[in-house]
Amino acid sequence: MPIYEAPLRDMQFILHDVLDIKNTGLPGHDELDRDFTEAVLDAAGKLATEMLLPLNRVGDKQGCVLENGIVRTPDGFKGAFDALREGGWTALDCDPEFGGQGMPYLMGLATGEIFVSANMAFNMYQGLTHGAYSAIHTHGTDAQKQTWLPKMVSCEWTGTMNLTEPHCGTDLGMLRTKAEPQEDGSYRITGQKIFISAGDHDMAENVIHLVLAKAPGGGEGTKGISLFIVPKFLVNEDGSLGERNGVSVGSLEDKMGIHGNATCVMNFDGAQGWLLGDLHKGMRAMFTMMNEARLGVGLQGYAVAEAAYQNAVAYAKDRLQGRAVTGAENPGGPADPLIVHPDIRRNLMDQKSFLEGARMLAFWGAHQIDRAHAGEAEADGMISLLTPVIKGFLTDKGFETTVNAQQVFGGHGYIEEWGMSQFVRDARITMIYEGANGIQALDLVGRKLAADGGKYVMAFFDEIKSFIKTHEGDETLKQDFLEPLKAASKDLQAAAMYFMQHGMKNPNNALAGSYDFMHLFGHTVLGFMWTRMAVAAQAALQGGSGDADFLNTKLVTGRYYMQRQLPMTATHLARIESGADPVMALDAAQF
Repeated sequence: MPIYEAPLRDMQFILHDVLDIKNTGLPGHDELDRDFTEAVLDAAGKLATEMLLPLNRVGDKQGCVLENGIVRTPDGFKGAFDALREGGWTALDCDPEFGGQGMPYLMGLATGEIFVSANMAFNMYQGLTHGAYSAIHTHGTDAQKQTWLPKMVSCEWTGTMNLTEPHCGTDLGMLRTKAEPQEDGSYRITGQKIFISAGDHDMAENVIHLVLAKAPGGGEGTKGISLFIVPKFLVNEDGSLGERNGVSVGSLEDKMGIHGNATCVMNFDGAQGWLLGDLHKGMRAMFTMMNEARLGVGLQGYAVAEAAYQNAVAYAKDRLQGRAVTGAENPGGPADPLIVHPDIRRNLMDQKSFLEGARMLAFWGAHQIDRAHAGEAEADGMISLLTPVIKGFLTDKGFETTVNAQQVFGGHGYIEEWGMSQFVRDARITMIYEGANGIQALDLVGRKLAADGGKYVMAFFDEIKSFIKTHEGDETLKQDFLEPLKAASKDLQAAAMYFMQHGMKNPNNALAGSYDFMHLFGHTVLGFMWTRMAVAAQAALQGGSGDADFLNTKLVTGRYYMQRQLPMTATHLARIESGADPVMALDAAQF
């Protein structure tokens, strides 16, 4: 069975040495000292390793089954879900008014990484519930919050998001699901939705669907879409469950991966639902859920890769193959371990340097959300800018990392018994759902760059510039970290300037370069994350605090990223500046 151990030391380093979360001044953060966060993360790690990890392969092999209209989850899932609920893990960062523990979002994300690494398909049940909770918490009436949120916080009831239909995915303006108003203020929802993760299952008493549909008078396109709360079971005035609503599972999708999660075709046959948020403005309410989900998917991208990497390292240290070119390093054995070979080291260093940078980016993004929740508009704008980068870049590179981890195993990586195939298959969906990565790139270039007159991308450039200026006197970091970061930032600014100069005349010039821009941005922000970690590690070493071996390893890994990965910004810039002509030169008939 594959192994996994929560990277607690690295998480603690980011939380306390880099972000210094206890001293941010944000509400609730003053309680997050090292001992407290260590206790929380250690407990999450034990649950993940002892209970969730063994069920990962069970879920992959068994999958979910639809029997007489009831979705059965794999053996052991219900017991594990009960343990998750009983431990309060589903309520960690939720509002105390509705039974939550009120911790910062950052702590929910950190524990989420651990659970995803151990069992991604399982964690999706609570992850989607949290997104639905957030949408109702932000846009619901007081009565709706009191009705739905307490049992969603506890995951006695779980939640979903219902967007996609057979004929429309990204283009939601084409959706056909209808909402007919009733005299009692409710609506009757009729239509079909597909690809609904955690759409139904046997682990919770009720499933609360958030459904996009068109009500009369909304007009064409997305401006006419509204969002509705549609429960599997209706709820009586006393909070008890009533009769079954007109919601059913048509079928389960036969998928490449995440077999342990029930991905459903959902049929709504005059189901009773209630408007969430304003009529005909459902996209605004749904985006509260979608933006959170996109950050969660970015986390999935690197969290699955973390588990794959840990297995690749263990295999590389154990598997004997060939001799080191500089002389035998295991003279008593028939061969040397794989890890002595430079190309294996390159592969593992690519993985390690990405994963640690990705974790820092995800934690920093979560910290921006906590700042935004505290009323900081600048932080809200920054995380809005970074969301497509976190989702798109971390999942592209996360999938690449799982493939690289599989490669370390050679032919054994292609055999199911080693478990590497599952990591690859599970990670693949992260590049597709919650907005395929091409859409993330278009969102970044088409909407986020120009938001508020480019205010937030300029703020990002200014933050890097200010950081470099603050630390430019540190000669130990200047050449290895500060100068490469400065060069990458200049490449990113040059790409943005190209879009301004050439995108207005021919929008295809911007759109043809959008995917490269997303990756250019991703490398630059990871370079920034690595430079921040290097400054923190160097300060701890000079102050004589912390584990010197860990801190030196951090610096060596960071130098690798800055020297071997960050130069990709120049390649992406060259592609962007080639414009749309090479991309659009062929007629459709010539493909």
